[in-house]
Amino acid sequence: MEDIEIARSVKLNRIEEIAKRAGIDEENLELYGKYKAKITEEEIKRVEKNKDGKLILVTAMSPTPLGEGKTTISIAIADGLSRLGKKTILALREPSLGPVFGIKGGATGGGRAQVAPMEDINLHFTGDIHAITSANNLLSAVIDNHIYYGNELQIEKVTWKRCVDLNDRQLRTVETGLSGEKNIVPRTDGFDITVASEIMAILCLSKNIEDLKEKLGNIIIGFNKEGVPVYAKDLKVEGSMAVLLKDALNPNLVQTLEHTPCIIHGGPFANIAHGCNSIRATKLGMKLADYAITEAGFGADLGAEKFIDIKCRKAKIKPDAVVCVATIKALKYHGGIEKDKILEPNVDAIKIGMENLLRHIDNLKNKFGLNVIVALNKFYTDTEDEIQLIRETLAKKEVQLSLVESWEKGSEGAIDIGNKLIKLVEEPQDFRYAYELDDDIKTKIKKISFNIYGANEIEISEQAQKDIENIENLGYGKLPICFAKTPLSFSDDAKKIKIDEPFKIYVREISLKAGAGFIVIIAGKIMTMPGLPKVPSAEKIDINENGDIVGLF
Repeated sequence: MEDIEIARSVKLNRIEEIAKRAGIDEENLELYGKYKAKITEEEIKRVEKNKDGKLILVTAMSPTPLGEGKTTISIAIADGLSRLGKKTILALREPSLGPVFGIKGGATGGGRAQVAPMEDINLHFTGDIHAITSANNLLSAVIDNHIYYGNELQIEKVTWKRCVDLNDRQLRTVETGLSGEKNIVPRTDGFDITVASEIMAILCLSKNIEDLKEKLGNIIIGFNKEGVPVYAKDLKVEGSMAVLLKDALNPNLVQTLEHTPCIIHGGPFANIAHGCNSIRATKLGMKLADYAITEAGFGADLGAEKFIDIKCRKAKIKPDAVVCVATIKALKYHGGIEKDKILEPNVDAIKIGMENLLRHIDNLKNKFGLNVIVALNKFYTDTEDEIQLIRETLAKKEVQLSLVESWEKGSEGAIDIGNKLIKLVEEPQDFRYAYELDDDIKTKIKKISFNIYGANEIEISEQAQKDIENIENLGYGKLPICFAKTPLSFSDDAKKIKIDEPFKIYVREISLKAGAGFIVIIAGKIMTMPGLPKVPSAEKIDINENGDIVGLF
């Protein structure tokens, strides 16, 4: 059965029942049909003095292009802990239409470990991402309108891009203002995918509506003739943008197929953005439950690092344990096996691929000082010899392994990891960051590149050198950094996946996100507007005569 068929086979509870199970006051819900709702500001304020529950972060080894099931494992853990009688809430990111219609498909889990209603969540959901797109493009329209009517602010260079929530490589670079009308100034521009928009990051990092407005006002949209930044607040547009985002600021409540409450909110990618759901959603989950499960995008080198160095700093939180997801196919992939042979038994390839997993574990344990357990997302093609090799290798490093079979068995397949996590979150930790905020920008880049990625050299382009100088001269050098690079390798080259192969990180350019409060380091050939594969998922998705969506996974 396809994931969508499994999801349809389960009778969902009305969202009011899920809210009651989570301890949410029904008066503080805004219903979006029977099975999804917004949680209002009043509820966030009502529980803000509650004791924090334990926070469990789910991350992964470097994935294959199709991912390794972090969301599936996150859902499995939440359902497993609920089955064990623990009050648990899941906090996830919202899916982007880019991968839904691209290569990866949806992001609501798989098999018996899903959040629902999966069609709604994977498509328009409650309109949050559309609201971000509208706010982003409103700012673009106001910028060009200001220039059209005389350019009082003397804007010389516009750095703000438009966005759309689809993979469309044709929009990476565009020419705008070609109508020939008087006062319209043509220029070279471009689009980002919405999940890479600074407004997505701002939404995810904002505490409340006032904080949201302040951050929106601090967006740098370009520079005047003297090289001085021009901010969104100079255009007096932060209030209008906040109006478009007022509902999107509130977290969304849904459920797993086993009726565990799930808060889904915000969806920045980890390869081109900071890769975590909203602070509001995570902190609300911690206030409502004894165990809050959340995830960070892609591998631990990207998602977990940004979760710790950006989100934890800003939210003043820290994980009580980390789950590092692995699959045997990913171990083989990083062991050099071609995709068409990845399901064939190969213990030798796993031995090589284990080096990737072990580096992630070493980072989490010894660089960030966190308690770690490995979750092996088990597939029917995995052999006992392969599993035993992984178990023995991890045992030598004193790292626990748990086989998770929730795709097939639901919460029953996550009892082992649930029991192990209940103990693990109580163990002491020596939590720390990868760098200090007082470090200069180059030092931060070096600490991440050398200590987390394992690079032996960094190269900073002439443009990036200028970017660093400008950012530090503007007084923003103490902000955290957000690396944008390939998720498929510790390096900035998706093809360089072997751990023992020396590599350098090439920093192409650097972008200041003053509103969000971080600096984006663009490395290698990464693009902030992805493209579609040769055969996109859009070719398989359809709706039948009964109104049922098919091909969504």
